[in-house]
Amino acid sequence: MSLSDADHDLVVEELGREPTQAEAALFENLWSEHCAYRSSRPLLGAFDSEGDQVVVGPGDDAAVVELPDSDGTYITMGIESHNHPSYVDPFDGAATGVGGIVRDTLSMGAYPIALADSLYFGDFDREHSRYLLEGVVEGISHYGNCIGVPTVTGSAAFHEDYEGNPLVNVSCIGLVDEERMITAVAQQPGNKLVLVGNSTGRDGLGGASFASEDLAEDAETEDRPAVQVGDPYTEKLLIEANEQLIDEGLIESARDLGAAGLGGASSELVAKGGLGAEIELTEVHEREPNMNAMEYLLAESQERMCYEVAPENVDRVREIADRFDLGASVIGEVTDTGDYVCTFEGETVVDCDAEFLGEGAPFNDLPFEEPTQPERDLPDGVALDDAFESVVASPNTASKRWVYRQYDHEVQVRTATPPGDDAAVLAVREAGAAAGQAGDDGETGVGLAYTAGADPNWTDTAPYEGARAVALENATNLAAKGTTPLAAVDCLNGGNPEKPDVYGAFKGIVDGLADMCSTLDIPVVGGNVSLYNDSVAGPIPPTPTLAAVGTKDGYEAPPMSLSGEGELLLVGARALEGDAEPRLGGSEYLTQFGGTDRFPTLLDTPDAFIETLADVANEDATLATHDLCHGGLAVGLAEMVHEDGGASVEIDAPNKGSVAELLFGEQPGRVVIETADARAVREAFDGVAPVYDLGSADESGALDLTVNGQSLAYNADEIAGLRSTITNELE
Repeated sequence: MSLSDADHDLVVEELGREPTQAEAALFENLWSEHCAYRSSRPLLGAFDSEGDQVVVGPGDDAAVVELPDSDGTYITMGIESHNHPSYVDPFDGAATGVGGIVRDTLSMGAYPIALADSLYFGDFDREHSRYLLEGVVEGISHYGNCIGVPTVTGSAAFHEDYEGNPLVNVSCIGLVDEERMITAVAQQPGNKLVLVGNSTGRDGLGGASFASEDLAEDAETEDRPAVQVGDPYTEKLLIEANEQLIDEGLIESARDLGAAGLGGASSELVAKGGLGAEIELTEVHEREPNMNAMEYLLAESQERMCYEVAPENVDRVREIADRFDLGASVIGEVTDTGDYVCTFEGETVVDCDAEFLGEGAPFNDLPFEEPTQPERDLPDGVALDDAFESVVASPNTASKRWVYRQYDHEVQVRTATPPGDDAAVLAVREAGAAAGQAGDDGETGVGLAYTAGADPNWTDTAPYEGARAVALENATNLAAKGTTPLAAVDCLNGGNPEKPDVYGAFKGIVDGLADMCSTLDIPVVGGNVSLYNDSVAGPIPPTPTLAAVGTKDGYEAPPMSLSGEGELLLVGARALEGDAEPRLGGSEYLTQFGGTDRFPTLLDTPDAFIETLADVANEDATLATHDLCHGGLAVGLAEMVHEDGGASVEIDAPNKGSVAELLFGEQPGRVVIETADARAVREAFDGVAPVYDLGSADESGALDLTVNGQSLAYNADEIAGLRSTITNELE
């Protein structure tokens, strides 16, 4: 680890001397791209983060949002990436990603109630991609299942450009209220800093700087020491201890120990309050002998929290930590000097301005190239049955059941709509003592929908337009379950920003996501940026993972599966009921058969579409709803068919595009609705979005599909077989 020459000169100018070894390492990590957002922060002002529902916005460990009509119940929202560690060590890299985002939730005083994971790997047919997938899913499931927090939604995508650098993005929701909420802002000089949790070792040293550089060819061996090792059983104890500490009002502020370890957490805590700290590193409870000052400061050992505690409450904090078999060390205190001072064995090893340490890194003014969309060059001679079977069976559009069945989504007994649907729906109970235990708290009557994901094919084809589509698709997932979007957090993943084409694509996804979220009136209340996702195989596609929530009265939501009793309507398809030219850009169809095209044009009034869809989904006559996106109409219909619910569909629109365009185009902002009152649906969407009559649902358990005179017929078993690609390969 070493500071760049320019950063070194800034530090020397500020300190008036050469930095110590510990100071240089601390600045190198806290001024890294991973911690300081040096290349991305100039772009992030594009996001709207305010709203009446927003209690705490960007900048803290997690955002806090008030639920409507819930008597002051708040949720926390956070998201983070653990991309580089998951390449080097898939199990521990992914597991500690879960642990870190859960501790971000704890540091706001909240109890974690749900997780979402969005995963991106190289081509599924490559052995290394499957190795990473299996290890990452095992790590997430092991950690989440052990700590008793359900993983209820997410996504998994495969693209050749993730081969040398997979992405693991994990989001968490927690419950809290105004009385219990705390923040990462130090409150008062004289309060003690108490380290609670696991003992400190040498694992994860330099993790922040490791995450801020391209992956080397030998990363799997050379960078292994930078990957943390998790202990979910200790994390579970920490969750319950944190709950007890909050119940008794013993915590003034808190920060979890993640990137840059103790040095990062403690310096940021006091800097946010405009205060300082004096820390004695030899007081840290450790598990390895002969550690030096830099190791104490920067080790990223897991399951640790830094609490600000009033002096009179320290003994009680120790008692609670001991009760839960956790270590507790009084490592220093908050001061009014504004200086961050650390001593080790009688020597001052760090003495600098806390705010300069945390906020002094200069931003990067990087050149960029505006991305362009590809020309239209479509494949010829693809038979309809070959196209249907290839697209439906693609790992990108096939069932992800193999993934989510490894997660315990029923723990805490909140999950009303489980994984596998457009969005999960959770029953919200009031925050308070033992908030994670079913039955201990009163019902709020609020249903909370949760969705997360992105599509690299879209943003690789058209970064700006694809990112707008990602936001609209996630909002459609929420509205299809009858919920009104409330707020979102994002994880913005890109390659090496020093390459103008890569930075231009990254800028495109930031602007596109921000623009659509603003149009939909969804505040982006927090997030994470992960750059330098680059390797000898090249940069990843620009990937804007969005995790969003919506709310409704009650917990019931229309299912994705057909009831077999209603009419089928396609809502939002511009190419069928308008003058928009059909497009196949970003589609799985082109991934399978080659060719290029521009990205589809989205609805003119997506905000009105989302609002109307949420209303229609809550009508008694609505029997099933399903968002259409990945794989287009063909995959959407295949996902709705099951043994007792089939469909007879006919599209006769030869002047509105080819069969391939009509069936496999991936324009987001579309939904299939099965309804007992088609007239009412048409009236609701009049002037909002086009409505096209697809046919009817039935109890045949089969899909009979005719498009411009070409017909297909598959029964539910045949479709299930096609959609079992991942399961068949890995089980």
